[in-house]
Amino acid sequence: MTCIRVASKDRCLRIKHPRSGMQTTFPSLLLNHAAQRPRAPAMREKAFGIWQTLTWMDLAVLVEHLACGLHQAGLRRGAHMVVLGANRPRLYATMLAVQSLGAIPIPLYQDAAAIECVFPINNAEVCFALAEDQEQVDKLLEIRAQCPQLAHIFFDDPRGLRHCDHAGLLSVDDLVATGKAAALQQTDFFRAQVDQVKPGDVGAMFFTSGTTGNPKGVVHTHNSLLNRAKAGAEFDKLRPDEEVLAYLPPAWIGQNIFSYAQWLACGYVVNCPESAATVTIDLKEIGPTYYFAPPRVFEGLLTSVMIRMEDAGALKRGMFRYFMHLAKRVGPAKLDGHAVSLTNDLLYGLGNLLVYGPLRNNLGFSRVRVAYTAGEAIGPDLFRFYRSIGINLKQLYGSTETAVFVCLQPDNQARADTVGVPIAGVQIKVSSNGEILVKSPGLFKAYFKDPAATAEVLSPDGWYHTSDAGFLDANGHLKIIDRVKDVGRIKGGTHDGAMFAPKYVENKLKFFPHIKEVVAYGDGREKVCVLINIDFDAVGNWAERRNLPYAGYTDLAQKPEVYQLIKECVEKVNTELSADSLLAGSQVSRFLVLHKELDADDGELTRTNKVRRGFIAEKYAVLVDALYAGKNSQFIETQVKFEDGRTGRVSATLRVDDAKTFAPVKVAA
Repeated sequence: MTCIRVASKDRCLRIKHPRSGMQTTFPSLLLNHAAQRPRAPAMREKAFGIWQTLTWMDLAVLVEHLACGLHQAGLRRGAHMVVLGANRPRLYATMLAVQSLGAIPIPLYQDAAAIECVFPINNAEVCFALAEDQEQVDKLLEIRAQCPQLAHIFFDDPRGLRHCDHAGLLSVDDLVATGKAAALQQTDFFRAQVDQVKPGDVGAMFFTSGTTGNPKGVVHTHNSLLNRAKAGAEFDKLRPDEEVLAYLPPAWIGQNIFSYAQWLACGYVVNCPESAATVTIDLKEIGPTYYFAPPRVFEGLLTSVMIRMEDAGALKRGMFRYFMHLAKRVGPAKLDGHAVSLTNDLLYGLGNLLVYGPLRNNLGFSRVRVAYTAGEAIGPDLFRFYRSIGINLKQLYGSTETAVFVCLQPDNQARADTVGVPIAGVQIKVSSNGEILVKSPGLFKAYFKDPAATAEVLSPDGWYHTSDAGFLDANGHLKIIDRVKDVGRIKGGTHDGAMFAPKYVENKLKFFPHIKEVVAYGDGREKVCVLINIDFDAVGNWAERRNLPYAGYTDLAQKPEVYQLIKECVEKVNTELSADSLLAGSQVSRFLVLHKELDADDGELTRTNKVRRGFIAEKYAVLVDALYAGKNSQFIETQVKFEDGRTGRVSATLRVDDAKTFAPVKVAA
């Protein structure tokens, strides 16, 4: 290795270059970037409306001071440290500092209730925690009696905490000051600590959402995370000049891979928004070149566009409809590099000038080179909409246990019904029951303190059981049907024995802008019934334009006009399902619109906004029974939790409605 010295305003930081091709760790990559491009921007954070830049050299010095400060506080190799907050440079720097000492960061969801933090902290025997602000500190203080080993809590934002006096509570500023003094006394300590960290050491731990019990700690090494980060970067030819907006929870491995692992693997710039409320504005200001979001975000953006267009004048609405109709026919073909007629090419160019370009700019996607969606299936029409206006939106497949990157869609091969091809290093096979098995350098090491659960999903010969049902098509693209445990059969009635895939049905309904969430039931029953959440903003706007008064979500959800609107959506999906020989039996026979929005705070969704179907079936058993008993209405009263921690009750008499189903379409031989 070659050594250089990088000068900072505080001291000279000695940095070693790793030789090309060597396996690396997160802290060694940081020092490598600081050596090669000390003045290049590493991160930006928007504070008080102004973007503040942190260079790679600044970041390396900050990480050294934090690492020395944490070591002085007692953090040692192999220990765990919780990081609780949104995307902030000093939270990222703390994770790097923890890894530099050979310790293990555990990001937790910042919107989790205090009680949800108890199990991860106790399970991992956590003594150290970093909290972003007063809200997160209050959570940790609230559960401290249940987590007696949690001795050290550091906070980043001092607002509301300047005069807070609790044992072990210290600001990050004080931690940095202590570390700076220690670093000046022991100039080689930090470098020596980084050199001891090996690629095969545990690099991070992520807790699963715990849909069926306590969450499991997924243990990843530096190499498993960085191997997949680099494979994904090579697949899409990512460069150091990419711009990324980090706005999703760092505890979700998807965000962590895109804005942490790939950030260090590629050296691009990560931008942190001022707050959740300013993400849309910040997205437009930054204009990211590399973008990642779950389908729910893309659905929300499209819904906002459609609401604005419905409120626009007749001329704008007409122009928008004309050019969007053209875009659906021409746009995907142009993006995939296929030839189109001269007339269509010219018209599309005019549409790009008048509609598509301004629309991309308004969404903040004017500079996007690669955009990905993952987490769940995206509606085909939604997928085609973004690609039709020139946004290179693609799908990927992976999970927490696989370090995300298993399958990616190559440019010019993006399709709504697949999740791409296996990328470098990945092997896929399908078991006899249709389950997808994966072998990859990115596989997790184990579930923390749970060898039985590890053995259930990780075979001795290295195959990971994904629990997803699917198959590889003739072109080598992977198609996902549903979770293996959720794929069922209709029993009785006209579709006896037909396949039932609840997620497939739910996703088709959620494409409609007026539907936000769906929970489908039908396995072991003679028909399919669903519980539906309306999108309050979209349906509210629809109602206002029709002079339909309402007094909040519950009132709007039960309007006869709204039921008719949702019924039309359900029956359109039934029409499409009738043409699918495998899933014709999954047509929805009955539905109701819920009186409240499903909420993670009420246990109905995971922190990644996935429905907890089993929990909902128990909580709303009276509604599910009403659907299958043929009732026309059902009274229900539900306890809800408000943002300030208070609880209340919401009650309503819900209407239960029938939907028209269609005979399966026979395909000609």
